[in-house]
This record gives sequence, C-alpha cells and structure tokens, in this order.
Amino acid sequence: ACALGRTPPPPRAAVRCPSAGACFSAHLANVSYAEARGACEQRRGSLAWVSGEPELRLLLKLLAEAVAPAPALFWVGLKRNASTCTHEEQPLRGFSWEGVGGGTAPQEVPAALGRWLQEPLRSCLTARCAALHLAADRSRWGWKE
Repeated sequence: ACALGRTPPPPRAAVRCPSAGACFSAHLANVSYAEARGACEQRRGSLAWVSGEPELRLLLKLLAEAVAPAPALFWVGLKRNASTCTHEEQPLRGFSWEGVGGGTAPQEVPAALGRWLQEPLRSCLTARCAALHLAADRSRWGWKE
C-alpha cells in the first residue's frame, strides 16, 4: 500500500513494513486522488488502508518521517461512491476502503480510527474521497474529505 502526499519528495525512500501484512510507502507529489491511485498501481500497490490501530501507528510514523514541514495531506484508499450516503453514526461515515491487489480491503474499522477533522458533507449523490491529514506537531491526525 502507498500514501501520496502534497509536499516535495523525501531525500530517501520512505518504507515501513509491519511484522505481518502489506508494507506502507510514502511517495510525495501534488496530485489528484485518481493520479495518486494510478501512481500506487504503477508501483504494484494501492492507496493505503488500515484495519487497526497498529497499522495506523506505523503509517503515521512513516508519514511523519517522510514530510518536513508538516502539516501534510495524504491520499489514502478511503472513498464514498455516489450511490452511498453519508452515515454520521459510522466511524468512516459511509466511506470504505478500496480493494487491494485483486482482493478486498477491510470494510469495517474500529471506532477509535473514525477521527474526522471535519465531518464529511452529507450526500447520497456524489462520489467523494478522503485523505489523512497530519498536523504540524505530527502527533495529531484525522481524515479529511
């Protein structure tokens, strides 16, 4: 999985791998969601997704090390299709993780990972994407539509 951000490229490759599961890499460029997804696919990966707090901590650490200065915004594989409504009672508010490597990424996420900097627009008519926002102090984060 990879996450693309909107800052200059890091001086070295930024990659982290958990003991089990997919590796995360940071590739920094000022691109759209579709361009970021395509760039990850060219690297034989997909936009990053997390299924639990250990993966999130690893991804946040990678992104904090990859960017200077923060704040930074990174595309991840969170998307809400046009036919899906916003659900304020759900951690991901109706967004879901895009599939990975021909399989399917986890569609459920623990409530603790449902941190939004600003609530997504209420809609059932338009596709929307979400990014991971890393604050200037690098200890605060949240999803941002």
